[in-house]
Amino acid sequence: MGQMDVSMKNIRNFCIIAHIDHGKSTLADRLLQTTGTVSDRDLQEQTLDNMDLERERGITIKSHAIQMNYTLNGEAYTLNLIDTPGHVDFSYEVSRSIAACEGALLIVDASQGIEAQTISNLYLAIEHDLEIIPVLNKMDLPGAMPEEVTDQIIDLIGCNAADVIPASGKTGLGVDTILEHIVNRVPAPKGNPDAPLQAMIFDSVFNSFRGIIAYFRVLNGQIQKGDRVKFVNTSKEYDADEIGVLRLEMDPQPILKTGDVGYIISGIKTASEVKVGDTITHTARPCKEAVMGFEDVKPMVFAGIYPVDTDDYEELRSSMEKLQLNDASLVFEPESSVALGFGFRCGFLGMLHMEIIQERLEREFNMTVITTVPNVSYIAYTKKGEKQDIHNPSDLPDPGKLEYVEEPFIKASIITKSEYVGAIMRLCIDKRGDLKNQVYLTTDRVELTFEMPLGEVVFDFYDKLKTISRGYASFDYHPVGFKRSDLIKLDMLLNGDQVDALSALIHRNNAYELGKKICMKLKELIPRQQFEIAIQAAIGAKVVARETVKAVRKDVTAKCYGGDISRKRKLLEKQKAGKKRMRQVGNVEIPQQAFLAVLKLD
Repeated sequence: MGQMDVSMKNIRNFCIIAHIDHGKSTLADRLLQTTGTVSDRDLQEQTLDNMDLERERGITIKSHAIQMNYTLNGEAYTLNLIDTPGHVDFSYEVSRSIAACEGALLIVDASQGIEAQTISNLYLAIEHDLEIIPVLNKMDLPGAMPEEVTDQIIDLIGCNAADVIPASGKTGLGVDTILEHIVNRVPAPKGNPDAPLQAMIFDSVFNSFRGIIAYFRVLNGQIQKGDRVKFVNTSKEYDADEIGVLRLEMDPQPILKTGDVGYIISGIKTASEVKVGDTITHTARPCKEAVMGFEDVKPMVFAGIYPVDTDDYEELRSSMEKLQLNDASLVFEPESSVALGFGFRCGFLGMLHMEIIQERLEREFNMTVITTVPNVSYIAYTKKGEKQDIHNPSDLPDPGKLEYVEEPFIKASIITKSEYVGAIMRLCIDKRGDLKNQVYLTTDRVELTFEMPLGEVVFDFYDKLKTISRGYASFDYHPVGFKRSDLIKLDMLLNGDQVDALSALIHRNNAYELGKKICMKLKELIPRQQFEIAIQAAIGAKVVARETVKAVRKDVTAKCYGGDISRKRKLLEKQKAGKKRMRQVGNVEIPQQAFLAVLKLD
């Protein structure tokens, strides 16, 4: 059954909004099965999550799109499901996927209720005027609380209790009702088929044979195979070698019309040429304006990635380049460090993104890497009035030349049970947060809104939040710009040599504490050598903390039994002089786990 026989009024484009683990991938499987898109033979659990890593962690990292055919009352409909990642690091991708749809399924786990993530994505969908279809999933679980969770949904989107569809991805309950609701309630695409072509890219994937494939949604006009097209924001031009719709496999078509969702292959080799949110139009007859809301994705978190074995540097570079084809939001540039040799300074969307890149390097390319302490990007203003972007603490100008530093702030919303509010407030205030708002969603669920520096969240905030709330807090944030802060650079010295991989930019009030902690941690981790090692934390020229790793001492006096003490003393003096010289020459070996342990300080 082709694309041709369904008119624009019978197309439905929708996405799914759900928190991690609320069962959206399983429910998506059921929809694909019921509409016969996937035969039972091809069905594997979480059909749309095709990366190993996605399946293991049970999260969706990349967006996907798939087309289903469905017949209701004798009419044929085309349903395009545009899958979205649920994690906070990928919120820009989510916003583009949402902009490509007219409706959204809001899936809430009946045993868990609504989470912070879901709320922020839901607001995005409401801003884009999507028709929301609420679904109560996992109704088969013994712990399901349908009444309470239905009340939460009603409070949130103001629908009637009758609109909420009880469902279960496991047993298949409610799947037919969901499909009927999609057809009856989600509006057909609006757009002008005769206008110049205007299509929005909402995702891209890399295929090793065909280059980069862009997924797009046609908003106005139509595109034919072989057309000469232009990507507006990068102003590059291509030929549409192949266009088509997305089923389980790609299905080539001669033409895609207004409202259709499809893919385009035009032999693009570099990921940076295809930007999510970009507009595709015809070169000959361009559309007047690009689709609203395009932005370049800016990395928020920076860290150095170094090969464990310095000979693997080139191999690491090619692995990173290959990863970049698959994930355009990864940015990296070469850097070198005294302690770790040559490596790369990489920018990530957030902490999860960083973990995923690290894991994919290890899995897909067999690269073992060391990652340095993650930090955010700062803006430094010098006394001459120059403005510099700082991605690495060691690039910070001298304290004498520095006027002030600005760091990025975020607005964080945390949803939790009311019994943990006190502990969470304490945590946020320790992290220099500023409480802005506190709202009771139900009698025992509270939403807290904070403004806090992103740099404090990068470290270990998430783990601590989960610990003090016993896993009952969900956390979501978005950047709100830069603010001036009293930040200083903390350097770690070993025997007077600075270890650049351990330096960090931190708030003046925390410097002494952190310096002391890092010194103590390093003292535990650095093995004793034949000479003393002084571990110091310094701010500029001022040392704020010190620990000493004692030398391993060989008993040179063992052969002097009896006799005069002065002979023993002479040997010890001689040994002491030798140790002193060794210390000047001595090069301190830092074991690998020392770099990682500094991340895990409490």
